[in-house]
Amino acid sequence: MLKRTHKCGDLRLEDAGRPATLSGWVANWRDHGGLVFIDLRDRTGITQVVFKPDTDAELHARARALRSEYCISVQGRVEQRPAEMENPDLPTGQVEVNARQMELHSASEPPPIDVESGEDVSMDVRLRYRYLDLRRPAMQHNLERRHRLMQSTRRHLDEQGFIEVETPFLTKSTPEGARDYLVPSRVQPGRFYALPQSPQLFKQLLMAGGLDRYFQIVKCFRDEDLRANRQPEFTQIDIEMSFVDEADVQAMTEGLVARLFADLGKGEPALPLPRITYHEAFDRFGTDAPDMRFGLELRDITDVARECEFRVFQQAAAGGALVRGLCVPGGAAMPRSQVDELVEWTRQLGAGGLAWLKLRDGRPEGGISKFLKPGELDAICRRLNAGDGALLLFVAERRYLSNLTLSHLRLRLGRELGLLEGAPDALCWVVEPPAFEPDEVTGRLTFVHHPFTSPSQDALDRLETDPASVPARAYDLVMNGQEIAGGSIRINDPALQMRVFRLLGYTEEQVEERFGFFMRALRYGVPPHGGIAFGFDRTAMTFLGIEDIREVIAFPKTQRAVCLLTDAPSEVDETQLRELGIRRRED
Repeated sequence: MLKRTHKCGDLRLEDAGRPATLSGWVANWRDHGGLVFIDLRDRTGITQVVFKPDTDAELHARARALRSEYCISVQGRVEQRPAEMENPDLPTGQVEVNARQMELHSASEPPPIDVESGEDVSMDVRLRYRYLDLRRPAMQHNLERRHRLMQSTRRHLDEQGFIEVETPFLTKSTPEGARDYLVPSRVQPGRFYALPQSPQLFKQLLMAGGLDRYFQIVKCFRDEDLRANRQPEFTQIDIEMSFVDEADVQAMTEGLVARLFADLGKGEPALPLPRITYHEAFDRFGTDAPDMRFGLELRDITDVARECEFRVFQQAAAGGALVRGLCVPGGAAMPRSQVDELVEWTRQLGAGGLAWLKLRDGRPEGGISKFLKPGELDAICRRLNAGDGALLLFVAERRYLSNLTLSHLRLRLGRELGLLEGAPDALCWVVEPPAFEPDEVTGRLTFVHHPFTSPSQDALDRLETDPASVPARAYDLVMNGQEIAGGSIRINDPALQMRVFRLLGYTEEQVEERFGFFMRALRYGVPPHGGIAFGFDRTAMTFLGIEDIREVIAFPKTQRAVCLLTDAPSEVDETQLRELGIRRRED
């Protein structure tokens, strides 16, 4: 077998005259009758190879049979290309290899994916033929950058005194905020393991065990509705520290982020990162993961609406809805058809509509302008800091739908108006979320993060009487509108942990059944501790400026949690089910 001496992206003009052996895939082939040219590709790049009939007629004939994605090795001499045939777009564009030998390792059927461009191919086709999709330079670039992020993380945490410890995949089902993936036990019929949604309890037990600083880059599993930034199995950078408070964990995290920025050549983030409260984030941006690369912040005008004579606003405010809006500077130039499209789009989100008006030449026009008195309009313009040439947009809905509609509207306008183009990365901490909230389905009190997050020490006297007002000692790291990490200071007092469990409706028997092992550990001198976990796939996606998480995962699932490559999940043999004590449900 021909043994390669160079990668396909290695050769330069100074290599001219030297022998080289390359291995890779045929990216393009061109038969010019007399000469056959191929572009040979591997992970490092492309080199042009030429087959000449006067050099080796038999080899030239074999080269004429090559097609896209044939896997070959070629040995020859590096030569300078004629000046008119140089390719300035390639690092190897000044040279080519004059082939002397070729070995065909494997032929290829016509590929269903254009590996070079990747154009005009649906995501389903890309996932079904992922091994071909992975040959695309864009995918290889993404995975190489992901690799660099992972290695930078390991080096940085090791230098900071953290110990990498593996925790179990087959464990006990505990509430973490989503449904578990369950694994039946053959040797314990009728019993199940759960795949971890996170190593939450194990990393706290490591702190109980005195390890002081732990990290792990670990697979986690959550059976939840999928989005462009979610997968059912995902990678997490899991970090825990003893004898710390919120500021310590956040400072450590900012150091790691700075290292990742530097190692990816993204410059230096301005540290310390800004901090905004959970409630402020919703008030200003309609979400707890705000994209702060651009303005268009939300403003509440409910008090003005309550007193104005525009009945839609007046009735909404009187009925307990919020009347909120945003100002689009220069938006008065937006054509009416585009404004109407925004109105219809907000209805599709569930809102009753989108009120609007324009300020042009010092006068209001269009939309609801005719329903507002001058004094009312002046008050609204002051609240929204609106100047001439602006477009004002308003939503009058209950808080949840108001936040949903306006946060999506703000992001859409940011993209369509080009406000994100060239904008620097924007990171912030979102702090002091509520510890508890009513469950949307049952109405029962539930946790916002997880039940092991410490409530604020200053609010423990309200824990039973007004739990919804109690903030958590929790914090999320947001970058460009994506929550890339989240963590908290944990409960290390067994009495406080039991108070939280009771508040969430657990009986002592249920606590013992589900968390007995953990509660026992808390009785043996557990230090104050806290940590954070990065969603590593989402972090890689955000750092690389990609909007679909599947672009940074080698073998992802679809948004229906299906692996199109392997056709998983799939039926299993009845024998396997009987061994596990499982009977298939008859439809």
